[in-house]
Amino acid sequence: MTQNATSEATFAFIIHPIQIKKDVSRKFPILGRILPEPVINYASRFFPPLYISEITGIQSQDTGQTIRGWFLSVPYTPPTMMALPVETVYNKIVATGRKAEALGARTLGLGAYNSVVGDAGVTIAQRLDIPVTTGDSYTVSIAIDALAEAAQHMNIDMAQATVAVVGATGAIGKACAQLLARCAGQLLVVGRREDATEQVRELCEGHKAHVTASTDIHSIYAADMVLTVTSAVNAVIEPQHLKPGAVVLDVARPRDVSRLVAQQRDDVLVIEGGMVEVPGEQADFHFNFGFPPKKAFACMAETMALAMEGIYEDYTVGRDLEIWRIEQISEIATRHGFRLSGLRSFEHAVTPETISAVRERAFENRKVWKPAFS
Repeated sequence: MTQNATSEATFAFIIHPIQIKKDVSRKFPILGRILPEPVINYASRFFPPLYISEITGIQSQDTGQTIRGWFLSVPYTPPTMMALPVETVYNKIVATGRKAEALGARTLGLGAYNSVVGDAGVTIAQRLDIPVTTGDSYTVSIAIDALAEAAQHMNIDMAQATVAVVGATGAIGKACAQLLARCAGQLLVVGRREDATEQVRELCEGHKAHVTASTDIHSIYAADMVLTVTSAVNAVIEPQHLKPGAVVLDVARPRDVSRLVAQQRDDVLVIEGGMVEVPGEQADFHFNFGFPPKKAFACMAETMALAMEGIYEDYTVGRDLEIWRIEQISEIATRHGFRLSGLRSFEHAVTPETISAVRERAFENRKVWKPAFS
């Protein structure tokens, strides 16, 4: 359904702690500081849904309409969410969705693990009166944009490059692989299960890229560019997996790329996927979730853009993303003023000086570098 002229455009977005102590400290400074992480993991099972903040001042550049929203939180941490029965997690997310309904939200976005648990939003959407989106469609669109921008900065010709997608059997990974197959020279799809990874390889064939599949994370050493988006709780990409000059786009939350890469590999460029500038001079989230002011994750931006467009129906749910929907939300978001907002790496802006230094170090290291597993 779409909104009528007199209805306020509203939304809610559900988050949860990812960097556990740090994220808990954003809302509860004392608890985040004094409680050990295992205690937070255990205690999170018993907390009710949490109201975080009201979101104000986001304004469409197309219509001038201002929308209003709310951040709510499922208190579960990633280890807790993975350990609990899926029905228990569903119940907590649904309870949080009911809180969004009571606030007056007319569409609901599921962030981070809320969007991947169980059947990726399908059951949540069925149990709520409010329409649901995971935000994955715009996440894919922005990820491809970010990878293309990074390629340009690093002087990589994507049409000739080898591009790897890690987590290619997941919803976002599979969609990214299909889109990258249209523009990359070589495409490597990487997953944990051979049969599922082969299915993705077959799905990507018939376009520009020559497509191969692997279940070995070490295989990404051949890649000039890596897009990683697994649902792993711990890092899956370590320093020895990357060749000098590689670009890695980490879309996953929690991160797929180990912090050791940032510490040990000054010859690779690691960027985060999905930072979007939201429209509106007075845009304010009234909560610090780790981004600069007026910047949001792409999944958040999809929820906001749907409210601006007046699309109040389940949008991106399930594990099979539709390419036409990715293209549609990209057009909608762009028209309303959402856009990719620079590149970030481990919560810091990537500057031209940083990129230049990576290029120079990569040039030197290519002369002598050998993979640790050879």
